[in-house]
Amino acid sequence: MQRALSTYLFRDWVLGVPLLDQIARAGIEQVELYCSRPHFDYTNPTHVREIAGWFSDSAVRLHSLHAPLSRDPQETSHHAVVSIAFLDRQRRQDSMDEIKRALEVAEYAPFRYLVVHLGVPGEEFGLQKFDAALTSLEHLRLFAGQRGVEILIENIPNDLSTARRLLEFFRHAHLQDMSVCLDTGHAQLDGDAQEALSLLKGRVAMAHLHDTGGAWDDHRLPFDGVIAWEDLIRKLAGAAPEASWVMEVRGEEHKAPDLEQVTRVFDRFERIQEEEGNS
Repeated sequence: MQRALSTYLFRDWVLGVPLLDQIARAGIEQVELYCSRPHFDYTNPTHVREIAGWFSDSAVRLHSLHAPLSRDPQETSHHAVVSIAFLDRQRRQDSMDEIKRALEVAEYAPFRYLVVHLGVPGEEFGLQKFDAALTSLEHLRLFAGQRGVEILIENIPNDLSTARRLLEFFRHAHLQDMSVCLDTGHAQLDGDAQEALSLLKGRVAMAHLHDTGGAWDDHRLPFDGVIAWEDLIRKLAGAAPEASWVMEVRGEEHKAPDLEQVTRVFDRFERIQEEEGNS
């Protein structure tokens, strides 16, 4: 198992070489960059070159990017929300343009996946939104493919992109080759992470691993919430053996993240896999 971490853990800090060095010292082998401009300004060539230069000199690999959720540099305006499922054509185009800016990072630092949301948290279902999302994805997948990047759709807490809705979307849009990023915490909030894994089996290229207390999307460390991790890890390894596992935990607000806790969770994951292999 490759130890991969999302910089979402550091979302309250500006991403730079000191933070990346800290991640490397913790034994993390792969990184997902969280595209929030206050954290990682993917629109700033100087910032992008700094981060790309670090990866070019490091054994740590840039694995993926999480697509931006806002076009606002300060992320304070609800008018700047990014969604590929907007029915309004201009808002959808603005969102695609913002996602393309993040994809252009691949021209400086290659990465494998871009994780994209379908809609926004709490969004209601609408078949027209599926059509809008398909239009967006047709453009974005072409743009991403030209840069060696594959787009993955993540399940999030709304009525457009639960595990069952994603399967409905893929059938409706005839996207037989579309893969997903299974978000364990989001899946648990929708009912059960193991059920979501069973539904999406065969499409899971990547997993965002985090726990939840069951009431809201709190991105807890695994084993600190309601998910039955021992069962889920065994099933994930069996159902999606090639999938990459990325820890996407939040930590306490404005408190320096404890990477030792992350390391202990990875150690525990590995023990579960070893026990399964020896049984």
